[in-house]
Amino acid sequence: MACSGNMLGLLGVWKSTGLVSSLVFPSCLKAGKGFCPSLAQAFPATVKFRRRFCASLAEVKPAASTMASAQKKVLVPIGFGIEEMEVVILVDVLRRAGSDVTVASVETDLQIEASRRVKLVADMLISNCTEEMFDLVVLPGGMPGSSRLRDCEILQSITKKQAADGRLYGAVCAAPAVVLETWGLLKGLRATCHPSFISQLSSSLTVGSRVQRDGIVTTSRGPGTTMEFALSFVEQLYGKEKAEEVAKPMVMRTKGNSELVKQEFNRVEWSFSTTPRILVPIANGSEEMEAVIIIDVLRRANADVVVASVEETLEIVASRKVKIVADKLIEDASSSAYDLIVLPGGMPGAERLSKTESLIQLLKEQAESKRAYGAICASPAVVLEIHGLLKEKKATAHPAFTQKIADQSAVGTRVVIDGNLITSRGPGTTMEFALAIVDKIFGQEKATGIAEAMVFPYP
Repeated sequence: MACSGNMLGLLGVWKSTGLVSSLVFPSCLKAGKGFCPSLAQAFPATVKFRRRFCASLAEVKPAASTMASAQKKVLVPIGFGIEEMEVVILVDVLRRAGSDVTVASVETDLQIEASRRVKLVADMLISNCTEEMFDLVVLPGGMPGSSRLRDCEILQSITKKQAADGRLYGAVCAAPAVVLETWGLLKGLRATCHPSFISQLSSSLTVGSRVQRDGIVTTSRGPGTTMEFALSFVEQLYGKEKAEEVAKPMVMRTKGNSELVKQEFNRVEWSFSTTPRILVPIANGSEEMEAVIIIDVLRRANADVVVASVEETLEIVASRKVKIVADKLIEDASSSAYDLIVLPGGMPGAERLSKTESLIQLLKEQAESKRAYGAICASPAVVLEIHGLLKEKKATAHPAFTQKIADQSAVGTRVVIDGNLITSRGPGTTMEFALAIVDKIFGQEKATGIAEAMVFPYP
Protein backbone atom coordinates (compact mmCIF):
# COMPACT_ATOMS: atom_id res chain seq x y z
CA MET A 1 0.00 0.00 0.00
CA ALA A 2 1.60 3.29 -1.13
CA CYS A 3 1.40 6.61 0.73
CA SER A 4 1.86 10.13 -0.65
CA GLY A 5 5.06 12.19 -0.41
CA ASN A 6 3.37 14.30 2.28
CA MET A 7 3.49 11.37 4.68
CA LEU A 8 6.65 12.45 6.45
CA GLY A 9 5.21 15.87 7.29
CA LEU A 10 1.94 14.36 8.46
CA LEU A 11 3.71 11.85 10.67
CA GLY A 12 5.48 14.75 12.33
CA VAL A 13 2.17 16.55 12.89
CA TRP A 14 0.57 13.40 14.34
CA LYS A 15 3.50 12.96 16.68
CA SER A 16 3.44 16.61 17.81
CA THR A 17 -0.27 16.40 18.59
CA GLY A 18 0.15 13.22 20.66
CA LEU A 19 -1.52 10.83 18.21
CA VAL A 20 1.71 8.88 17.96
CA SER A 21 4.03 8.61 20.94
CA SER A 22 7.02 7.29 19.01
CA LEU A 23 7.70 6.86 15.32
CA VAL A 24 10.14 4.75 13.40
CA PHE A 25 10.69 6.43 10.03
CA PRO A 26 11.65 4.16 7.15
CA SER A 27 14.56 5.08 4.95
CA CYS A 28 12.28 6.06 2.06
CA LEU A 29 10.66 8.75 4.25
CA LYS A 30 13.92 9.98 5.74
CA ALA A 31 15.26 10.42 2.23
CA GLY A 32 12.21 12.44 1.25
CA LYS A 33 11.18 10.12 -1.59
CA GLY A 34 7.81 10.55 -3.22
CA PHE A 35 6.15 7.41 -1.82
CA CYS A 36 6.53 4.68 0.78
CA PRO A 37 6.36 1.19 -0.71
CA SER A 38 5.26 -0.37 2.53
CA LEU A 39 3.08 1.30 5.14
CA ALA A 40 4.08 -1.37 7.65
CA GLN A 41 7.65 -0.06 7.56
CA ALA A 42 6.48 3.35 8.74
CA PHE A 43 5.19 2.28 12.15
CA PRO A 44 6.19 -0.14 14.92
CA ALA A 45 3.99 -3.21 15.09
CA THR A 46 2.48 -1.95 18.36
CA VAL A 47 0.75 1.01 16.72
CA LYS A 48 -2.89 -0.05 16.50
CA PHE A 49 -3.99 2.23 13.71
CA ARG A 50 -1.19 1.15 11.32
CA ARG A 51 -3.65 -0.40 8.88
CA ARG A 52 -5.87 2.67 8.87
CA PHE A 53 -3.18 5.32 8.44
CA CYS A 54 -3.42 6.04 4.69
CA ALA A 55 -7.23 5.91 4.81
CA SER A 56 -7.15 8.49 7.59
CA LEU A 57 -4.89 10.99 5.86
CA ALA A 58 -7.83 12.93 4.46
CA GLU A 59 -9.45 13.16 7.89
CA VAL A 60 -6.41 14.21 9.91
CA LYS A 61 -5.18 17.71 9.04
CA PRO A 62 -2.45 19.87 10.56
CA ALA A 63 -3.57 22.54 12.96
CA ALA A 64 -4.40 25.87 11.28
CA SER A 65 -1.38 27.53 12.88
CA THR A 66 0.90 24.86 11.41
CA MET A 67 -0.53 25.37 7.94
CA ALA A 68 -0.35 29.17 8.22
CA SER A 69 3.27 29.16 9.30
CA ALA A 70 4.53 26.85 6.53
CA GLN A 71 6.99 28.65 4.26
CA LYS A 72 5.50 29.67 0.92
CA LYS A 73 7.38 29.96 -2.36
CA VAL A 74 6.99 33.24 -4.24
CA LEU A 75 8.25 34.32 -7.66
CA VAL A 76 8.93 38.02 -8.36
CA PRO A 77 10.19 38.51 -11.95
CA ILE A 78 12.15 41.62 -12.93
CA GLY A 79 13.39 43.15 -16.19
CA PHE A 80 14.94 46.33 -17.51
CA GLY A 81 12.78 49.34 -16.63
CA ILE A 82 10.81 47.60 -13.88
CA GLU A 83 9.50 49.84 -11.08
CA GLU A 84 12.12 49.41 -8.35
CA MET A 85 9.87 50.49 -5.49
CA GLU A 86 7.30 47.88 -6.36
CA VAL A 87 9.91 45.13 -6.68
CA VAL A 88 11.62 45.90 -3.40
CA ILE A 89 8.43 46.41 -1.38
CA LEU A 90 7.00 43.10 -2.58
CA VAL A 91 10.19 41.17 -1.87
CA ASP A 92 10.84 42.84 1.48
CA VAL A 93 7.30 42.44 2.86
CA LEU A 94 6.91 38.82 1.72
CA ARG A 95 10.31 37.89 3.16
CA ARG A 96 9.32 39.55 6.44
CA ALA A 97 6.41 37.10 6.49
CA GLY A 98 8.81 34.18 6.06
CA SER A 99 8.25 33.50 2.37
CA ASP A 100 10.93 31.93 0.19
CA VAL A 101 11.02 34.68 -2.45
CA THR A 102 12.87 34.16 -5.73
CA VAL A 103 13.73 37.31 -7.67
CA ALA A 104 14.14 36.15 -11.27
CA SER A 105 15.50 38.16 -14.18
CA VAL A 106 13.74 37.87 -17.53
CA GLU A 107 16.88 39.28 -19.15
CA THR A 108 20.09 37.45 -20.04
CA ASP A 109 21.86 39.02 -17.04
CA LEU A 110 21.09 38.89 -13.33
CA GLN A 111 21.68 42.62 -12.90
CA ILE A 112 19.02 44.94 -14.27
CA GLU A 113 18.61 48.70 -14.22
CA ALA A 114 15.13 49.67 -13.06
CA SER A 115 12.95 52.59 -14.14
CA ARG A 116 14.67 55.17 -11.88
CA ARG A 117 18.14 53.75 -12.53
CA VAL A 118 18.39 51.71 -9.35
CA LYS A 119 20.47 48.64 -10.13
CA LEU A 120 19.04 45.40 -8.73
CA VAL A 121 20.55 41.91 -8.88
CA ALA A 122 18.22 38.93 -9.29
CA ASP A 123 18.68 35.61 -7.50
CA MET A 124 18.50 33.64 -10.75
CA LEU A 125 17.39 33.77 -14.38
CA ILE A 126 13.75 33.00 -15.16
CA SER A 127 14.89 30.00 -17.23
CA ASN A 128 15.93 28.31 -13.98
CA CYS A 129 12.40 28.59 -12.56
CA THR A 130 10.49 26.40 -15.01
CA GLU A 131 10.54 23.28 -12.84
CA GLU A 132 9.56 25.11 -9.64
CA MET A 133 6.06 25.26 -8.21
CA PHE A 134 5.18 28.59 -6.59
CA ASP A 135 2.43 29.45 -4.13
CA LEU A 136 2.39 32.96 -5.61
CA VAL A 137 3.61 34.62 -8.81
CA VAL A 138 3.47 38.42 -8.54
CA LEU A 139 4.49 40.92 -11.20
CA PRO A 140 5.81 44.41 -10.45
CA GLY A 141 4.96 47.16 -12.92
CA GLY A 142 6.74 50.17 -14.36
CA MET A 143 7.59 50.87 -17.98
CA PRO A 144 9.21 49.53 -20.03
CA GLY A 145 9.61 46.83 -17.34
CA SER A 146 6.05 45.55 -17.76
CA SER A 147 6.61 45.14 -21.49
CA ARG A 148 9.78 43.14 -20.80
CA LEU A 149 7.77 40.79 -18.57
CA ARG A 150 4.99 40.51 -21.17
CA ASP A 151 7.44 39.53 -23.89
CA CYS A 152 9.07 36.78 -21.84
CA GLU A 153 7.60 33.48 -23.08
CA ILE A 154 8.98 31.52 -20.14
CA LEU A 155 7.30 33.85 -17.63
CA GLN A 156 4.07 33.70 -19.62
CA SER A 157 4.11 29.90 -19.47
CA ILE A 158 4.83 29.88 -15.72
CA THR A 159 2.06 32.39 -14.97
CA LYS A 160 -0.53 30.68 -17.16
CA LYS A 161 0.20 27.36 -15.47
CA GLN A 162 -0.08 29.11 -12.10
CA ALA A 163 -3.58 30.29 -13.04
CA ALA A 164 -4.60 26.93 -14.54
CA ASP A 165 -3.51 25.15 -11.35
CA GLY A 166 -5.56 27.50 -9.19
CA ARG A 167 -2.59 29.05 -7.39
CA LEU A 168 -2.26 32.73 -6.48
CA TYR A 169 -1.00 35.31 -8.95
CA GLY A 170 -1.15 39.08 -9.27
CA ALA A 171 0.27 42.29 -10.67
CA VAL A 172 0.58 45.97 -9.82
CA CYS A 173 0.77 49.30 -11.65
CA ALA A 174 1.07 48.86 -15.44
CA ALA A 175 1.47 45.07 -15.25
CA PRO A 176 -2.22 44.10 -14.84
CA ALA A 177 -3.03 45.81 -18.16
CA VAL A 178 0.21 45.35 -20.08
CA VAL A 179 0.89 41.76 -18.97
CA LEU A 180 -2.07 39.91 -17.42
CA GLU A 181 -4.72 41.43 -19.71
CA THR A 182 -2.59 40.72 -22.78
CA TRP A 183 -2.09 37.10 -21.68
CA GLY A 184 -5.85 36.64 -21.15
CA LEU A 185 -5.43 36.13 -17.39
CA LEU A 186 -7.97 38.77 -16.33
CA LYS A 187 -10.84 37.54 -18.47
CA GLY A 188 -14.11 37.82 -16.55
CA LEU A 189 -12.32 39.06 -13.42
CA ARG A 190 -12.52 42.31 -11.50
CA ALA A 191 -9.18 44.11 -11.68
CA THR A 192 -7.45 47.42 -11.26
CA CYS A 193 -4.17 48.98 -12.41
CA HIS A 194 -2.36 52.30 -12.66
CA PRO A 195 -4.71 55.12 -13.77
CA SER A 196 -2.59 55.66 -16.91
CA PHE A 197 -3.38 52.11 -18.09
CA ILE A 198 -6.92 51.65 -16.81
CA SER A 199 -8.41 52.03 -20.32
CA GLN A 200 -6.58 48.86 -21.39
CA LEU A 201 -8.54 46.71 -18.94
CA SER A 202 -11.98 45.21 -19.69
CA SER A 203 -14.10 48.26 -18.87
CA SER A 204 -17.10 46.34 -17.48
CA LEU A 205 -14.97 44.76 -14.77
CA THR A 206 -12.54 47.59 -14.04
CA VAL A 207 -12.57 48.90 -10.48
CA GLY A 208 -10.93 51.83 -8.71
CA SER A 209 -9.84 49.94 -5.59
CA ARG A 210 -6.29 50.40 -4.34
CA VAL A 211 -6.06 46.61 -4.06
CA GLN A 212 -8.55 44.35 -5.84
CA ARG A 213 -8.84 40.62 -5.23
CA ASP A 214 -10.98 38.33 -7.36
CA GLY A 215 -10.49 34.66 -6.56
CA ILE A 216 -6.83 33.73 -7.05
CA VAL A 217 -5.83 36.97 -8.78
CA THR A 218 -5.01 40.24 -6.99
CA THR A 219 -4.20 43.53 -8.70
CA SER A 220 -3.18 46.97 -7.46
CA ARG A 221 -2.64 50.52 -8.72
CA GLY A 222 0.92 51.72 -8.28
CA PRO A 223 3.98 52.35 -6.10
CA GLY A 224 1.86 54.10 -3.47
CA THR A 225 -0.40 51.07 -3.06
CA THR A 226 2.27 48.36 -3.12
CA MET A 227 2.65 47.94 0.64
CA GLU A 228 -1.08 47.27 0.93
CA PHE A 229 -0.83 44.96 -2.09
CA ALA A 230 2.07 43.01 -0.55
CA LEU A 231 0.31 42.71 2.80
CA SER A 232 -2.81 41.38 1.05
CA PHE A 233 -0.69 38.46 -0.17
CA VAL A 234 0.70 37.92 3.33
CA GLU A 235 -2.89 37.61 4.53
CA GLN A 236 -3.83 35.24 1.69
CA LEU A 237 -0.79 33.04 2.26
CA TYR A 238 -0.55 33.12 6.06
CA GLY A 239 -3.70 34.70 7.51
CA LYS A 240 -4.81 38.07 8.84
CA GLU A 241 -2.92 37.75 12.12
CA LYS A 242 0.37 37.31 10.28
CA ALA A 243 -0.35 40.32 8.05
CA GLU A 244 -0.95 42.47 11.13
CA GLU A 245 2.23 41.12 12.72
CA VAL A 246 4.26 42.09 9.64
CA ALA A 247 2.63 45.52 9.27
CA LYS A 248 3.15 46.72 12.84
CA PRO A 249 6.98 47.10 12.91
CA MET A 250 6.82 48.73 9.46
CA VAL A 251 4.88 51.63 11.08
CA MET A 252 2.09 51.42 8.52
CA ARG A 253 -0.52 54.13 8.73
CA THR A 254 -3.89 52.63 9.65
CA LYS A 255 -7.45 53.89 9.86
CA GLY A 256 -8.07 55.68 13.11
CA ASN A 257 -4.34 56.21 13.66
CA SER A 258 -3.88 59.41 15.68
CA GLU A 259 -0.17 59.87 14.84
CA LEU A 260 0.79 63.30 13.53
CA VAL A 261 1.92 62.94 9.93
CA LYS A 262 4.38 65.85 9.92
CA GLN A 263 5.71 68.52 12.25
CA GLU A 264 8.14 71.30 11.38
CA PHE A 265 10.16 73.33 13.89
CA ASN A 266 12.53 76.27 13.41
CA ARG A 267 11.48 76.59 9.82
CA VAL A 268 14.16 77.63 7.35
CA GLU A 269 14.29 77.59 3.58
CA TRP A 270 16.53 74.84 2.23
CA SER A 271 18.84 76.46 -0.31
CA PHE A 272 19.91 74.34 -3.26
CA SER A 273 21.78 74.54 -6.52
CA THR A 274 19.80 74.43 -9.76
CA THR A 275 19.76 70.62 -9.66
CA PRO A 276 19.95 69.50 -6.02
CA ARG A 277 22.71 66.97 -5.44
CA ILE A 278 21.73 64.31 -2.91
CA LEU A 279 23.78 61.54 -1.32
CA VAL A 280 22.12 58.29 -0.21
CA PRO A 281 24.67 56.00 1.48
CA ILE A 282 23.86 52.29 1.74
CA ALA A 283 25.44 49.33 3.54
CA ASN A 284 25.01 45.61 3.97
CA GLY A 285 21.89 45.35 6.10
CA SER A 286 20.35 48.68 5.06
CA GLU A 287 16.56 48.60 4.83
CA GLU A 288 15.93 48.15 1.11
CA MET A 289 12.45 49.65 1.09
CA GLU A 290 13.68 52.84 2.73
CA ALA A 291 16.73 53.18 0.48
CA VAL A 292 14.91 52.50 -2.78
CA ILE A 293 11.80 54.60 -2.04
CA ILE A 294 13.99 57.59 -1.15
CA ILE A 295 16.10 57.19 -4.30
CA ASP A 296 13.10 56.57 -6.56
CA VAL A 297 11.00 59.51 -5.31
CA LEU A 298 13.89 61.99 -5.40
CA ARG A 299 14.83 60.92 -8.92
CA ARG A 300 11.20 61.37 -9.96
CA ALA A 301 11.67 64.98 -8.84
CA ASN A 302 14.78 65.16 -11.08
CA ALA A 303 17.25 65.52 -8.23
CA ASP A 304 20.79 64.31 -8.86
CA VAL A 305 20.89 61.32 -6.50
CA VAL A 306 24.19 59.56 -5.82
CA VAL A 307 23.93 56.11 -4.21
CA ALA A 308 27.16 55.31 -2.35
CA SER A 309 28.20 52.00 -0.81
CA VAL A 310 30.10 52.16 2.49
CA GLU A 311 31.30 48.60 1.85
CA GLU A 312 34.35 47.52 -0.15
CA THR A 313 32.15 46.64 -3.13
CA LEU A 314 29.43 48.48 -5.02
CA GLU A 315 26.98 45.61 -4.50
CA ILE A 316 25.39 45.42 -1.06
CA VAL A 317 22.98 42.87 0.39
CA ALA A 318 20.19 44.70 2.20
CA SER A 319 18.32 43.62 5.33
CA ARG A 320 15.87 41.31 3.49
CA LYS A 321 18.57 40.03 1.10
CA VAL A 322 17.73 42.30 -1.82
CA LYS A 323 20.93 42.96 -3.77
CA ILE A 324 21.47 46.61 -4.75
CA VAL A 325 24.39 48.01 -6.75
CA ALA A 326 25.53 51.50 -5.73
CA ASP A 327 26.73 54.19 -8.14
CA LYS A 328 29.98 54.80 -6.22
CA LEU A 329 31.97 53.76 -3.20
CA ILE A 330 31.73 56.23 -0.31
CA GLU A 331 35.43 57.10 -0.67
CA ASP A 332 34.79 58.27 -4.24
CA ALA A 333 31.58 60.06 -3.30
CA SER A 334 32.99 61.90 -0.27
CA SER A 335 35.10 64.28 -2.38
CA SER A 336 31.95 66.12 -3.47
CA ALA A 337 29.63 68.49 -1.62
CA TYR A 338 25.93 67.68 -1.33
CA ASP A 339 22.81 69.75 -0.84
CA LEU A 340 21.30 66.90 1.16
CA ILE A 341 22.60 63.69 2.75
CA VAL A 342 19.86 61.24 3.71
CA LEU A 343 20.36 57.90 5.47
CA PRO A 344 18.12 54.82 5.19
CA GLY A 345 17.75 52.71 8.32
CA GLY A 346 17.63 48.99 8.89
CA MET A 347 19.87 46.86 11.05
CA PRO A 348 22.74 46.16 10.93
CA GLY A 349 22.90 48.68 8.08
CA ALA A 350 22.56 51.71 10.36
CA GLU A 351 25.39 50.45 12.54
CA ARG A 352 27.62 50.04 9.49
CA LEU A 353 26.85 53.60 8.41
CA SER A 354 27.63 54.82 11.92
CA LYS A 355 31.07 53.17 11.82
CA THR A 356 32.04 54.69 8.45
CA GLU A 357 34.38 57.54 9.34
CA SER A 358 34.27 59.26 5.95
CA LEU A 359 30.46 59.37 6.06
CA ILE A 360 30.37 60.72 9.62
CA GLN A 361 32.85 63.42 8.63
CA LEU A 362 30.63 64.37 5.68
CA LEU A 363 27.58 64.55 7.96
CA LYS A 364 29.36 66.75 10.50
CA GLU A 365 30.50 69.12 7.77
CA GLN A 366 26.96 69.12 6.40
CA ALA A 367 25.51 70.15 9.76
CA GLU A 368 28.20 72.76 10.44
CA SER A 369 27.63 74.39 7.05
CA LYS A 370 23.86 74.38 7.69
CA ARG A 371 23.14 72.19 4.68
CA ALA A 372 20.28 69.69 4.88
CA TYR A 373 20.65 66.16 6.22
CA GLY A 374 18.26 63.47 7.39
CA ALA A 375 17.67 59.88 8.42
CA ILE A 376 14.91 57.34 8.89
CA CYS A 377 14.13 54.29 11.01
CA ALA A 378 17.12 53.22 13.18
CA SER A 379 19.53 55.77 11.68
CA PRO A 380 18.39 58.90 13.58
CA ALA A 381 19.27 57.12 16.84
CA VAL A 382 22.09 54.80 15.77
CA VAL A 383 23.92 57.31 13.56
CA LEU A 384 22.84 60.92 14.17
CA GLU A 385 22.22 60.83 17.93
CA ILE A 386 25.40 58.90 18.70
CA HIS A 387 27.55 61.36 16.75
CA GLY A 388 25.99 64.50 18.24
CA LEU A 389 24.05 65.40 15.10
CA LEU A 390 20.71 65.70 16.92
CA LYS A 391 21.99 68.14 19.57
CA GLU A 392 19.23 70.63 20.40
CA LYS A 393 17.12 69.14 17.61
CA LYS A 394 13.70 67.56 17.60
CA ALA A 395 13.62 64.22 15.83
CA THR A 396 11.88 60.88 15.52
CA ALA A 397 12.98 57.31 14.83
CA HIS A 398 11.66 53.77 14.63
CA PRO A 399 9.62 52.91 17.77
CA ALA A 400 12.28 50.36 18.78
CA PHE A 401 14.90 53.15 18.89
CA THR A 402 13.03 56.25 20.07
CA GLN A 403 14.25 55.81 23.66
CA LYS A 404 17.74 56.68 22.39
CA ILE A 405 16.60 60.12 21.17
CA ALA A 406 17.50 62.81 23.73
CA ASP A 407 14.55 65.13 22.95
CA GLN A 408 11.43 62.98 23.24
CA SER A 409 8.90 65.72 22.40
CA ALA A 410 8.32 64.73 18.76
CA VAL A 411 9.22 61.03 18.62
CA GLY A 412 5.62 59.97 17.92
CA THR A 413 5.38 62.03 14.72
CA ARG A 414 5.81 60.26 11.38
CA VAL A 415 8.00 62.96 9.80
CA VAL A 416 9.83 65.65 11.81
CA ILE A 417 11.64 68.63 10.30
CA ASP A 418 13.80 70.87 12.49
CA GLY A 419 15.66 73.52 10.54
CA ASN A 420 17.94 71.66 8.11
CA LEU A 421 17.25 68.25 9.68
CA ILE A 422 14.53 65.77 8.64
CA THR A 423 13.82 62.42 10.32
CA SER A 424 11.17 59.71 10.04
CA ARG A 425 10.05 56.42 11.64
CA GLY A 426 10.27 53.40 9.34
CA PRO A 427 9.44 51.63 6.07
CA GLY A 428 5.76 52.53 6.34
CA THR A 429 6.58 56.25 6.63
CA THR A 430 9.23 56.40 3.90
CA MET A 431 6.91 57.64 1.17
CA GLU A 432 5.80 60.54 3.40
CA PHE A 433 9.44 61.18 4.32
CA ALA A 434 10.63 61.29 0.69
CA LEU A 435 7.72 63.47 -0.39
CA ALA A 436 8.35 65.86 2.52
CA ILE A 437 11.92 66.23 1.20
CA VAL A 438 10.57 66.98 -2.30
CA ASP A 439 8.21 69.51 -0.72
CA LYS A 440 11.11 71.29 1.03
CA ILE A 441 13.27 71.31 -2.11
CA PHE A 442 10.79 71.86 -4.93
CA GLY A 443 7.56 72.94 -3.22
CA GLN A 444 4.24 71.34 -2.35
CA GLU A 445 2.87 71.39 -5.90
CA LYS A 446 5.75 69.22 -7.11
CA ALA A 447 5.38 66.83 -4.18
CA THR A 448 1.63 66.53 -4.72
CA GLY A 449 2.10 65.82 -8.44
CA ILE A 450 4.61 63.04 -7.77
CA ALA A 451 2.35 61.56 -5.08
CA GLU A 452 -0.60 61.54 -7.47
CA ALA A 453 1.44 59.72 -10.11
CA MET A 454 2.38 57.09 -7.53
CA VAL A 455 -1.24 56.79 -6.29
CA PHE A 456 -0.24 57.95 -2.83
CA PRO A 457 -2.23 60.51 -0.78
CA TYR A 458 -0.17 63.61 0.03
CA PRO A 459 -0.19 65.68 2.13
